[in-house]
Amino acid sequence: MKIVWSPLALERVEDIARYIAEDNLDAAVRWVDDLFDTVDRLADFPKSGRMVPEVESPRIRELIFGAYRVIYSIKDQIDILTVRRGSQLLRVSELDDDAT
Repeated sequence: MKIVWSPLALERVEDIARYIAEDNLDAAVRWVDDLFDTVDRLADFPKSGRMVPEVESPRIRELIFGAYRVIYSIKDQIDILTVRRGSQLLRVSELDDDAT
Protein backbone atom coordinates (compact mmCIF):
# COMPACT_ATOMS: atom_id res chain seq x y z
CA MET A 1 0.00 0.00 0.00
CA LYS A 2 1.25 3.50 -0.81
CA ILE A 3 2.15 5.87 2.05
CA VAL A 4 1.58 9.61 1.61
CA TRP A 5 2.76 12.18 4.15
CA SER A 6 0.65 15.32 4.61
CA PRO A 7 2.37 18.70 4.70
CA LEU A 8 1.33 19.06 8.36
CA ALA A 9 2.91 15.72 9.31
CA LEU A 10 6.16 16.57 7.53
CA GLU A 11 6.21 19.99 9.19
CA ARG A 12 5.78 18.37 12.61
CA VAL A 13 8.59 15.88 11.91
CA GLU A 14 10.86 18.75 10.86
CA ASP A 15 10.01 20.75 14.00
CA ILE A 16 10.69 17.77 16.27
CA ALA A 17 13.96 16.94 14.50
CA ARG A 18 15.07 20.56 14.74
CA TYR A 19 14.35 20.53 18.49
CA ILE A 20 16.31 17.29 19.02
CA ALA A 21 19.18 18.64 16.88
CA GLU A 22 19.63 21.59 19.24
CA ASP A 23 21.20 19.11 21.66
CA ASN A 24 22.38 16.33 19.38
CA LEU A 25 22.38 16.42 15.58
CA ASP A 26 23.18 12.70 15.24
CA ALA A 27 20.25 11.80 17.51
CA ALA A 28 17.93 13.95 15.38
CA VAL A 29 19.04 12.20 12.18
CA ARG A 30 18.60 8.77 13.82
CA TRP A 31 15.15 9.76 15.12
CA VAL A 32 13.96 10.79 11.64
CA ASP A 33 15.44 7.67 10.01
CA ASP A 34 13.85 5.40 12.62
CA LEU A 35 10.51 7.19 12.33
CA PHE A 36 10.37 6.75 8.55
CA ASP A 37 11.48 3.09 8.85
CA THR A 38 8.70 2.44 11.38
CA VAL A 39 6.05 4.17 9.27
CA ASP A 40 7.20 2.33 6.13
CA ARG A 41 6.08 -0.94 7.77
CA LEU A 42 2.49 0.27 7.46
CA ALA A 43 2.68 -0.46 3.72
CA ASP A 44 2.54 -4.18 4.58
CA PHE A 45 0.59 -3.96 7.86
CA PRO A 46 -1.73 -0.93 7.62
CA LYS A 47 -3.96 -2.01 10.51
CA SER A 48 -1.05 -2.60 12.90
CA GLY A 49 -1.70 0.72 14.64
CA ARG A 50 -4.51 1.13 17.14
CA MET A 51 -7.66 3.14 16.53
CA VAL A 52 -7.32 6.73 17.76
CA PRO A 53 -9.44 7.05 20.93
CA GLU A 54 -10.46 10.67 20.23
CA VAL A 55 -11.93 9.78 16.82
CA GLU A 56 -13.32 6.24 17.21
CA SER A 57 -13.10 5.51 13.49
CA PRO A 58 -11.57 2.24 12.25
CA ARG A 59 -9.91 4.19 9.39
CA ILE A 60 -8.06 6.61 11.70
CA ARG A 61 -5.20 4.87 13.48
CA GLU A 62 -1.97 5.67 15.24
CA LEU A 63 1.47 4.25 15.74
CA ILE A 64 3.22 5.01 18.98
CA PHE A 65 6.82 5.96 18.24
CA GLY A 66 8.73 6.72 21.43
CA ALA A 67 7.06 9.75 22.97
CA TYR A 68 5.10 10.52 19.79
CA ARG A 69 1.87 9.50 18.08
CA VAL A 70 1.87 9.10 14.30
CA ILE A 71 -1.77 9.57 13.25
CA TYR A 72 -2.79 8.08 9.90
CA SER A 73 -5.81 7.24 7.79
CA ILE A 74 -6.36 4.06 5.78
CA LYS A 75 -8.28 4.32 2.52
CA ASP A 76 -6.94 3.25 -0.85
CA GLN A 77 -3.59 4.50 0.47
CA ILE A 78 -2.13 5.33 3.88
CA ASP A 79 -2.21 9.05 4.62
CA ILE A 80 0.05 10.19 7.45
CA LEU A 81 -2.01 13.03 8.89
CA THR A 82 0.05 14.37 11.78
CA VAL A 83 2.69 13.60 14.40
CA ARG A 84 2.06 14.67 17.99
CA ARG A 85 3.56 14.22 21.43
CA GLY A 86 1.97 11.24 23.13
CA SER A 87 0.56 13.46 25.87
CA GLN A 88 -1.31 15.69 23.39
CA LEU A 89 -4.88 14.95 22.41
CA LEU A 90 -5.63 14.97 18.71
CA ARG A 91 -7.66 17.93 17.51
CA VAL A 92 -10.24 16.80 14.95
CA SER A 93 -9.38 19.98 12.99
CA GLU A 94 -6.08 18.29 12.10
CA LEU A 95 -7.93 15.67 10.08
CA ASP A 96 -9.13 16.37 6.58
CA ASP A 97 -12.89 16.24 6.00
CA ASP A 98 -12.95 12.80 4.39
CA ALA A 99 -10.53 11.16 6.85
CA THR A 100 -13.19 10.33 9.43
